Amino acid sequence: MTDLRKISFAETDLDALKDAVGRVAVFVNGEGQLGRGARRLNRLTKGAVARAVEGEGWEKRASGDVLSLAFPAGMAAEAVDIVKLERRPDVAAARKAGAAIAKVAGSSAVTVLGDTQTRLAETVMGLALRGYTFTDHKSDKGTPLAPALVYCTKPETVEAEAAAALAVAEGVFFTRDLVNEPANVLTTREFAARLEALRDLGVEVEVLEEDRLAELGMGALLCVGQGSAAPSKVVVMRWKGAEAAPLALVGKGVVFDTGGISLKPAVGMEDMTMDMGGAGVVSGVMKALALRKAPAHVVGLVGLVENMPSGEAVRPGDVVTSMKGDTIEVVNTDAEGRLVLCDVMWFAQEHIKPAAMVDLATLTGACIVALGHENAAVYSNDEPFAGAFLKSAGTEGEGAWRMPMGKAYDDMLKSPVADMKNIGGRPAGSITAAQFLGRFVKPDVPWIHLDIAGVAHVKSDGTLAPKGATGWGVMALDRLVRDRFETKEG
Repeated sequence: MTDLRKISFAETDLDALKDAVGRVAVFVNGEGQLGRGARRLNRLTKGAVARAVEGEGWEKRASGDVLSLAFPAGMAAEAVDIVKLERRPDVAAARKAGAAIAKVAGSSAVTVLGDTQTRLAETVMGLALRGYTFTDHKSDKGTPLAPALVYCTKPETVEAEAAAALAVAEGVFFTRDLVNEPANVLTTREFAARLEALRDLGVEVEVLEEDRLAELGMGALLCVGQGSAAPSKVVVMRWKGAEAAPLALVGKGVVFDTGGISLKPAVGMEDMTMDMGGAGVVSGVMKALALRKAPAHVVGLVGLVENMPSGEAVRPGDVVTSMKGDTIEVVNTDAEGRLVLCDVMWFAQEHIKPAAMVDLATLTGACIVALGHENAAVYSNDEPFAGAFLKSAGTEGEGAWRMPMGKAYDDMLKSPVADMKNIGGRPAGSITAAQFLGRFVKPDVPWIHLDIAGVAHVKSDGTLAPKGATGWGVMALDRLVRDRFETKEG
């Protein structure tokens, strides 16, 4: 498990800067104006800070850029990091600045001169998020992250504001760890065990085993895992911080996806350890809500399966019966995520009675073709609910783009032998997948489907995360809960 960097807060002590170890970070605006802390550093470094921010070079730097002065004379620190940031930045700029500090700091200790900087809690969140590394399976674990000390004028206030942000960051780290794990480690059993550990935070956790899933009639979900030695499971996590009808979050948890009998190409198949990304996001949100004691009622449900070819595996052309009772012709066994989700979604509506429902899945390659790695695809049957999520995603800087649905796409799922096919062909593949899931949503339930295939795991560094698992969606969904589902009574 990857831990956040330890971050503490204190009243600004300019006299202590001379002896600060590691790195000292200070903010300077675009005009090169030095605040109180920067002026003290400038004196300690015999004018080096002022010289660094003079002229066009500093003006041309982007917000959040860092200019480092290595081994400054007159200080014990190994570097002074001058971060370009306005005193009243927006959320994205504040987080970017914190992430930039974390990136240049590496494992070194950090002293951040916040002074009267606004949105300092967001800067702290960026510092925490960009400090992530996944080294669980390396012989060299690297140097543990040294702590960070944030100086500011109102440390108690900033610490309180940062507490909720750091709780969400812990949820993001939980998601990243799950998505980064190899499939021989994160089996369906291990995944369920890690979720059961959330009981220590006050989350109610129930694990439904295969016999119970069969009793419930989850033939669609069970057919996906029948070719694997790993048992299929559904894990239900309830955070009851309020008495209102819950928000249901449903995640696809295919711990490894070979494609089944419709076998995937060998090239790139190693990446299919991340096909449980939707379940990973749901898990991270539940941890974040519990850590910050959210006054909301949220239930997370994840379907955990492994899609393997064997003599027991479901075949192309087989017909299975869903929990809803609809029959499905399995045309392609690699279109398995929707088979998992449809049964868990129906279970959620029958047994949880949600006020609204969001499902998440690394569902289609077509989503990546359409939107690349910048945005998740958003589908919905409810305009206000979709608008609320898009606003939350925008606030948190997590890319999301609304996609169309309609009868013409739904007709592409017609089957000659069953109520529907599990795939509509290559055209509009992400849309027809959403149409399939929409058939398992009751008319009175506001619903959003998020296809996160392009954003859950990436090949290059991002602003707030190194390459690999991003934790996309934890922040946006936490914000959605705050803005739409939390109650004052708690």
